[in-house]
Amino acid sequence: CPGAGLKEWPRGRGGTGRIPAPSGADARRSLAQSALRAPTASMTDALLPAAPQALEKESDSYFRKGCNPLAQTGRSRLQNQRAALNQQILKAVRMRTGAENLLKVATNQKVREQVRLELSFVNSDLQMLKEELEGLNISVGVYQNTEEAFTVPLIPLGLKETKDVDFSVVLKDFILEHYSEDSYLYEDEIADLMDLRQACRTPSRDEAGVELLMSYFIQLGFVESRFFPPTRQMGILFTWYDSLTGVPVSQQNLLLEKASILFNIGALYTQIGTRCNRRTQAGLEGAVDAFQRAAGVLNHLKETFTHTPSYDMSPAMLSVLVKMMLAQAQENVFEKICLPGIRNEFFVLVKVAQEAAKVGEVYRQLHTAMSQAPVKENIPYSWASLACVKAHHYGALAHYFAATLLIDHQLKPGADEDHQEKCLSQLYDHMPEGLTPLATLKNIHQRRQLGKSHVRRAVALHEESVREASLCKKLRNIEVLQEVLSAAHRRSQLKDAQLREDDDLLDLIEAPDIVSKTEQEVEIILPQFSKVTVTDFFQKLGPLSVFSANKRWTPPRSIHFTAEEGDLGFTLRGNSPVQVHFLDPHCSAALAGAKEGDYIVSIQDVDCKWLTVSEVMRLLKACGRDGVDMKVVSLLDFTSSMHNKCATYSVGMQKTYSMICLAIDDDDKTDKTKKISKKLSFLSWGTNKNRQKSASTLCLPSVGVARPQVKKKLPSPFSLLNSDSSLY
Repeated sequence: CPGAGLKEWPRGRGGTGRIPAPSGADARRSLAQSALRAPTASMTDALLPAAPQALEKESDSYFRKGCNPLAQTGRSRLQNQRAALNQQILKAVRMRTGAENLLKVATNQKVREQVRLELSFVNSDLQMLKEELEGLNISVGVYQNTEEAFTVPLIPLGLKETKDVDFSVVLKDFILEHYSEDSYLYEDEIADLMDLRQACRTPSRDEAGVELLMSYFIQLGFVESRFFPPTRQMGILFTWYDSLTGVPVSQQNLLLEKASILFNIGALYTQIGTRCNRRTQAGLEGAVDAFQRAAGVLNHLKETFTHTPSYDMSPAMLSVLVKMMLAQAQENVFEKICLPGIRNEFFVLVKVAQEAAKVGEVYRQLHTAMSQAPVKENIPYSWASLACVKAHHYGALAHYFAATLLIDHQLKPGADEDHQEKCLSQLYDHMPEGLTPLATLKNIHQRRQLGKSHVRRAVALHEESVREASLCKKLRNIEVLQEVLSAAHRRSQLKDAQLREDDDLLDLIEAPDIVSKTEQEVEIILPQFSKVTVTDFFQKLGPLSVFSANKRWTPPRSIHFTAEEGDLGFTLRGNSPVQVHFLDPHCSAALAGAKEGDYIVSIQDVDCKWLTVSEVMRLLKACGRDGVDMKVVSLLDFTSSMHNKCATYSVGMQKTYSMICLAIDDDDKTDKTKKISKKLSFLSWGTNKNRQKSASTLCLPSVGVARPQVKKKLPSPFSLLNSDSSLY
């Protein structure tokens, strides 16, 4: 794809307005303006700015690798139509909701009649918009390879559309509040994150586009750990449109964002599979692999995100989509076997007949799944019709090949009778009544009668596939599908006409079902995120194991101390970040405010979050006689130190440093004035709580006596900790 190896240019009003490149913001703006002014020319897959030879290196490219928002292809135009339809559907849904609410509260009969009339018009418009969206979902011709002339079309998935998201304000506030760092130092990182999200809206249809989406999905994991505490909403609203119904869904957490990106990865794999050239062996192998990977991503989405509010990502719908991808992969396996040509040989025809029966079987199962509630109400009707058409079509091909091997081949002297008998017996679950495999092979009349029964069944199934395709308006407009079905139907009719005799009605044999079998059973290929190398945009905040959103610590404290005769008064432990260990309570560092267990974040204004013990020790030894300027933070126990503030935390109010210090002061006062019960494990806490509750319910007079006795038996938690670090 010419769009590969390019950097991203933001689309729409909500873009970040920058292209990440080392030349600075002004240079990026001038590059973008020149790119937009550059003349373009129509191409098969993309429209690129002039002088494409300058775009060979990623560092000199206009767009992020794997993204090309300036591409003017049939696929991009289709996606733009999908986005426009989503907006119209959103408007119609809002109007319908308003009309329904007005109808509930209106008491005037004339007003109610007028509202009912308007509501009928809105429902009619909404139904027409959904039919237009279904038309986009079955626009399979846009996604097929341009070199294919006579192949059955495959069904791709359209990408989910989304609205712009501004991370800057929320992330800056959280960096200042939670990490106690200057948020303006992270403007470039925040802009890179927004650029990456914007690029994911227009991925290229190749492996670079898949890698782009995967990199953003992995980056979302870092962002979630850094900025999204599990007990509070951050106020960022993510909106994604259902790819099947066009209805928008919004959430304030990253689950919807991550699930939608996974869905788009699977959808992009389906578009890659349909784009493969199915007239070559390599193209068919690529299509099989792409559809198996699409099934793997969608199955991973179903198992990982089980409560997504969008219907196209519900477990029932994802199960159907996985079946559809595997069915299309199995269809490509059959095409790969038939690509070199089908030799008119007995054993080859047995193999091809069973392969065709396998494809027909998986499409029958798919059509059955599509016809079940609740999927039936939202799956595009044209998809279910195409699955039914393919089930009949490939079933007919299986019977046609079975007829050919029975009629065109005779058991000659010297032939391998045992092998042919075994193959024929494995072709059916059971032979027709009165027939045996070996006797049928030797009896010309029996072979001919059984073969003609297969031909008649093939003709009937072809007629059913043609009829089913004619009932769906969308399928009637797919010319290549009509040509393939008509050609196969005429071929079976011709063979039936050649074999027809006057006494056929007197000697009828019902053709048995053909056992499905394949030499390559398609299977799910799980997504391999580990192969995508991603760097955390916000790694300057420190190692994620410590500096994350679900952990809290004190604001950085500046400590100035001197080493007495080369002795620091403490040792170091840990590895990125380094901790103060074995602190001498009488040393200079302890008197300056250092605590055992403190994390060292900087020495002499050098960031130490990612340094090892040896590197930190080297910095400490390098300090002169003026002393050491060191900044440390102390990790807070979330369950104890912040317990008094949990109610405020749960409603989403932001905490300031004064609140954190207040919590520490409260702990100091608590320690001095009263004893604190021992911190129990979750299970023992629940058990004791239940026991106290039952005692207070059954023995009311003894409540006042029982509780003090329990408290006296529990030691103070400070007896288990060092006194210098107990507050942290």
